[in-house]
Amino acid sequence: MKKMIMTLMMLFTSLAIFAQSDPIIGKWQNPSGEGRIEIYKKGDKYFGRLYWLKEPNDAQGHPKKDTKNPEKSLQSRQTQGLEILTNFSKDGDVFSDGKIYDPKSGKTYSCKMTLQGNNKLDIRGYVGVSLFGRTETWKKIN
Repeated sequence: MKKMIMTLMMLFTSLAIFAQSDPIIGKWQNPSGEGRIEIYKKGDKYFGRLYWLKEPNDAQGHPKKDTKNPEKSLQSRQTQGLEILTNFSKDGDVFSDGKIYDPKSGKTYSCKMTLQGNNKLDIRGYVGVSLFGRTETWKKIN
């Protein structure tokens, strides 16, 4: 019995250490409070989906759709649940070489994310080079 308890304690400790080693993984809120994004890892890349919207429905009470998407075939999908962060690679506290999709405009931008401690994440979307872009800071949701 003692052996089993010790094994479980070691497992939980290992899981806690692993979770701390990747502080970007989790739920984040954008500065306006309109959306919340869950960042997760698939293989060695990082992704994020829009899992919560302050106003998930349109004026008629129907779930908002991705109507601004330039691909006609994608305009009927729901905004809530969209994967808006794709293919980020980790290099220390910087996550780069990814893309961010803005469902409000239907545009996709190059993007890099930089952790500021464990509770703030700078998101920089840009066209071409990072100099021509905009940064906003997301806050981690506990």
